Amino acid sequence: MTDAALAVTQSAVEAVTERYIESLGGAVEKRETRWEVTIPDDADTELPAGSLSVRCGNDLEADAAGASLHPESEFFQRLLGDASERCPTGKLSMATDQAEVAVPQWLHGNDVEVRRARFTPYYDRSAVVVLFTVSVETVSEYQREFLRACAIDRRSENRLPALEAAFLRTTSVTTETTERTSRSSLTESEARSLLDTARDQLLETVQTEIDDVHRKASSAADAELEEYRRLQQQRIRELETERSKLSSKVDELSETINDGDQKSHVEALQERKEVNTETERVTSELRDLRERRDHGFPHKQGEIRDRHALDVRVNPLTITEVEYERGELDVELTHDGVTRTVTVGYGSGIGITDDRRCSSCDRVFSAENPVTTIKNSLRCRRCTSSTG
Repeated sequence: MTDAALAVTQSAVEAVTERYIESLGGAVEKRETRWEVTIPDDADTELPAGSLSVRCGNDLEADAAGASLHPESEFFQRLLGDASERCPTGKLSMATDQAEVAVPQWLHGNDVEVRRARFTPYYDRSAVVVLFTVSVETVSEYQREFLRACAIDRRSENRLPALEAAFLRTTSVTTETTERTSRSSLTESEARSLLDTARDQLLETVQTEIDDVHRKASSAADAELEEYRRLQQQRIRELETERSKLSSKVDELSETINDGDQKSHVEALQERKEVNTETERVTSELRDLRERRDHGFPHKQGEIRDRHALDVRVNPLTITEVEYERGELDVELTHDGVTRTVTVGYGSGIGITDDRRCSSCDRVFSAENPVTTIKNSLRCRRCTSSTG
């Protein structure tokens, strides 16, 4: 995971935890990376009542006092389990306040100024937001736990990334949310279908994290296998040396048998028999090791690969129906004395719903390729840079 992804995940964890504890009637007192949490005795929860010291983040001292709060911590997993049992489904409405309209980044390029933005809703739409935990495990040092929300439009089943972030900012898995909104209209079959779609799309979004864990696990497996090969090659050399010494010993004993007296002859015969037996054992072990080496140590390789194989688990915690508005966003721009109004499709909580392209080069506007001039038409950074 990138540092940014880690920060977002930890932020979401802290937001969900704080709101859930408050929904229980509890309180959170923040002191930098340490929280003092209080849960009432009469709270409807399996979490322990009373006071608890909580440390935020997973880079703190492991032996420090108090519970740890991060995506993989036991405290957070217990809190999620408690929350999902109490309120697995819900419904909320996400209306757009004019002050909360999100003007897209591509309209902020260079000296182009946004004077005002006005959203006009035309109709209501419905989506579902599923809160998942994604566990990616192999050996313990590469275990990762992600908290992710996946938003799906009920009609098109398209993913709505902006709504996911808005959902985590504005709500959480709390009874307070479900009590102040109406009952979800999702049928069981529709909920299952949307849940499957959300799961598939979520796996696509976390594939980078999964690939990252897989690369590290594969690297660890390769290193372990290489170390095993090195040790076995060392053992082969030791056996070759030992067999050579035994062979020389047999030659010496044979000379004693041929040239010695009767007593030496008998003793040498007995010792040569023992040395030959040991030579056969060493030769057999050497032959077996060479054969396994020539085939790449298949049994050991399979054992190591199996131990480092990924186990990816996606568990839904809550599913929330979200009603939102769709319509048009009128953005008034000014640049070099020219004023122009741009109209784009927009949704409350989801932002811009369609792409706009440069009138000159037909490239899609984006944060990396914003509008840089509005004279005559909208033109992008790449286009105006290339033409001077």
